[in-house]
Amino acid sequence: MERARVDHKTKRDLKVAETGTWASVKETLKVGLQALLIALVVRTLLFQPFNIPSGSLVPTLLIGDYLFVSKYAYGYSKYSLPLSEYLPFEANGRIWEAAPKRGDIAVFKLPKDNATDYIKRVIGLPGDKVQMKSGLLHINDVPVKREKIAPFETTGPYGEQAKAEQYRETLPGGVTHLVIERDGDSGYWDNTEPYVVPQGKYFMMGDNRDNSTDSRDLANVGFVPFENFVGRAEMIFFSIDEGTPAWQIWHWPAKVRWNRLFSAIN
Repeated sequence: MERARVDHKTKRDLKVAETGTWASVKETLKVGLQALLIALVVRTLLFQPFNIPSGSLVPTLLIGDYLFVSKYAYGYSKYSLPLSEYLPFEANGRIWEAAPKRGDIAVFKLPKDNATDYIKRVIGLPGDKVQMKSGLLHINDVPVKREKIAPFETTGPYGEQAKAEQYRETLPGGVTHLVIERDGDSGYWDNTEPYVVPQGKYFMMGDNRDNSTDSRDLANVGFVPFENFVGRAEMIFFSIDEGTPAWQIWHWPAKVRWNRLFSAIN
């Protein structure tokens, strides 16, 4: 009799234990699902991560930088939200719109295909006249102030080590940032015809003035419609030397650019 009571108790305990285990699994799945939904909301509406694969914004952004882009900065368009065909976009293609400011670094969909992500700096606003003269940026016929500083260590067109002329440039409105001229003031895009920015569009340029396909190239980029803007670059959250995959964590101690982590983007 005593043994029978022990066996009965053991079965009951096992049933309780199994019930408790399943409850624990369900709770874990619930927490995981909630975390996934929060991550999807954050990525969809607030911040989207991007990485920099090219040197068009050197020295501000380097190849191997990973950054957060605020998707709410300019409002939302069909290029920044999923299932956008069901949303009530305004006539200009955005909801809760806020116009880009001169000097912002922004991610946008390339107008040529409305699919490829590009990142450049906002230089010309609707109605502006933009022109390059001997390497010097002119906006509305006024030369932009620039101050020459120490050269920037970079790579040449064939991958060789080189020094590029570096300037501190101050845009109308007061935004100051760094630019480089790898080919001096006689590069391919250092002398252009004037560009008049149409209404509802923006003129975008890279800080690496001699190594950037941007709005100066009308055939491949040209003026960027407001609705093509995805968001504004806000912060570098990770950075690793060019050519080192981020997933190779055994290289991190030597290859991570620790001084760039969690730095604001200007």
